[in-house]
Amino acid sequence: MSISLNPEQQRAAEHVEGPLLVLAGAGSGKTRIVTARIAHLLKLGVPSNEILAVTFTNKAAEELQRRIRGLAHASVLACTFHSLGARILRESVSSLGYTQDFTIYDEEDAEKLFKECLTALHFKLEKGEAKLLRSEISHAKNSLIPPENYSDPMSLAARLYPLYQERLKEYNALDFDDLLFLSVRLFQKHQDVLSLFQNRWSFLLIDEYQDTNHAQYLLAKLLAERHHNLFAVGDPDQSIYSWRGADLSNILNFEKDYPGAKVITLEQNYRSRNRILQAANHLIHHNSSRYQKNLWSERGEGEKIGLFLCRTEREETEFVFERLRDHHQKEGIAYKDSVIFYRTNFQSRVFEDGLLRHKIPYVIIGGLSFYQRREIKDILSLLRMVLGGADFLSFSRTVNLPRRGIGETCLRKLQDLANSHGLPILALCLEIASGRLASPLTQRQRQGIENYVQMIEEIKKRIRSRLPLHQIIQEAIALFRYEEVLKEDPETMADRRANLDELVTKAAEWEEEKEEPTLVAFLEELTLRTSGDEVSAGDEAVRLMTLHNGKGLEFSLVFIVGMEEDLFPHINAKENPASLEEERRLCYVGMTRAKERLYLTASKARFLFGASRTMQPSRFLFEIPKSLLQTCTLSQEEKEHPENEELSPGDAVRHRDFGKGVILKAYPTSLGPTYDVSFTDAGVTRTLVAKFAKLRQIGKKE
Repeated sequence: MSISLNPEQQRAAEHVEGPLLVLAGAGSGKTRIVTARIAHLLKLGVPSNEILAVTFTNKAAEELQRRIRGLAHASVLACTFHSLGARILRESVSSLGYTQDFTIYDEEDAEKLFKECLTALHFKLEKGEAKLLRSEISHAKNSLIPPENYSDPMSLAARLYPLYQERLKEYNALDFDDLLFLSVRLFQKHQDVLSLFQNRWSFLLIDEYQDTNHAQYLLAKLLAERHHNLFAVGDPDQSIYSWRGADLSNILNFEKDYPGAKVITLEQNYRSRNRILQAANHLIHHNSSRYQKNLWSERGEGEKIGLFLCRTEREETEFVFERLRDHHQKEGIAYKDSVIFYRTNFQSRVFEDGLLRHKIPYVIIGGLSFYQRREIKDILSLLRMVLGGADFLSFSRTVNLPRRGIGETCLRKLQDLANSHGLPILALCLEIASGRLASPLTQRQRQGIENYVQMIEEIKKRIRSRLPLHQIIQEAIALFRYEEVLKEDPETMADRRANLDELVTKAAEWEEEKEEPTLVAFLEELTLRTSGDEVSAGDEAVRLMTLHNGKGLEFSLVFIVGMEEDLFPHINAKENPASLEEERRLCYVGMTRAKERLYLTASKARFLFGASRTMQPSRFLFEIPKSLLQTCTLSQEEKEHPENEELSPGDAVRHRDFGKGVILKAYPTSLGPTYDVSFTDAGVTRTLVAKFAKLRQIGKKE
């Protein structure tokens, strides 16, 4: 078995001694290079046990080992950084006062120990505060800051961190961060141990070098300190994980860290058509923190990149589905070779709904289906309790959100009490709250039940007052005090709040489609959709995922949707030049996933951050030359009627389902301009949101 290499790949593969940085552009055959270089070392007679290859995933390590066995009939050590740390510590951790049979704590074990330390220090923290504190200590370890050097002596972390490490040592246990933190500390404190491993591995290869954090960077630097045979492969233009601790400066400073290092740039791309690569090159040239390179391909020019600028999200989704069908039916592009990329998870909802409506199979990669996300299920469970009152599963899911002191033991007591009195669970709670029924609950638990019942009753009042469905859901979220639940996990709070905003949008859209839009019918449809209509996707399914989850993948047909300012680039990045450059790298990664066809879409109006907003096209669209773009349109039968957001009382309008009508009242709501309309044809008066109703003005009332 042999590997065919281009001249630059050949130079990299045949490099033997001294530091080398391989700038492997997207689709340039990165794994092929690492494999060929190891095979070349083995061919020169380097013992296989002197070669160490470090990757970021177990899957990548296994693939590398498989290729080496097939090519050179030999085995080398290929592992992740954390596996490497565990291997080093298993052999030498006694120098740090642990025994070699240490336990590695998973996330659940580490969390239990953390709670134990909080109790020992008499700290009473909310779940969100505790998670932030754990994250702070994790960041300190990955930055190689030991407890005694923690910078803020007045912080809670400064008091908790030493105790947490003491307890780990007492239990002869390591958490995941310790595998790197203690490995580096071991090498720094014990030169004899470091020398042992430096002599063992004389050739070190590191994949995805742009993704290394400080601990990983220093571990590699220490191991390569004696022989300098570090072969690093990476691409600064694909560094998109700073939020995980990845430090772009590690790869940008390689030549400074390793004087005399060679740099080889791989620019030939084996994945994409040239127009896609040219567009990606122009985009990424707007970044300053990078090495210069220009990707090119021998696969031909290919089609221009499709650009679709639409009025609304609905047009955006219809365009994507139209093109998906066309390329599938006319060109034979498999659904599994098609992907819809979005910046933020909440954007998946409209595409999930549409794919189900069009009966196109899909699968969400790296995330849950919209209706299976925790916050969505919480609110839907609450609404089921409002309508029913006997669903114990919905009750147990919602009664302690936010926390009311009602745990598993209390729930069992309530269930037993409901059974013994023959009452639905909510009816039992009403009896307890009113004082008509004695219960074995504590004062705090009784107060919690009373608050829960009051909240349910308040939502019922909203339903009886015939508020529009989307407003009922908005007020249910507020009355539920669900914001307190979101704050328990600050890292995901923004995404989860955006998902709830999207649920409100879904309700408003659904109202426009139904003659009798009741809460009962809404919940029933969603339940049937999530349990019965999910397409059994298998392999033949369109992929939906965030751009972050697309790294390392490739597809014949790629859609990047929602390319608008504040969405992509994300609003949180706009005031920070480094963050903005990472957003641009994220766009670059998405574009370079495409092999044959690439489409970029943007909408003039979108429901975002809890309100209907007028959007501006993303700056990234203007950074691609017009000569590489082709403006696309929606087929005539799919186009919406022109929207008119300035309708006034007395205007005559037409609605697709209700026919002719007259505007009675016009007023703003959180969903944008809203109208009360009397439909003479249908004999009904409806409250409609302009964004969803697609009203067409046909003249003034006489």
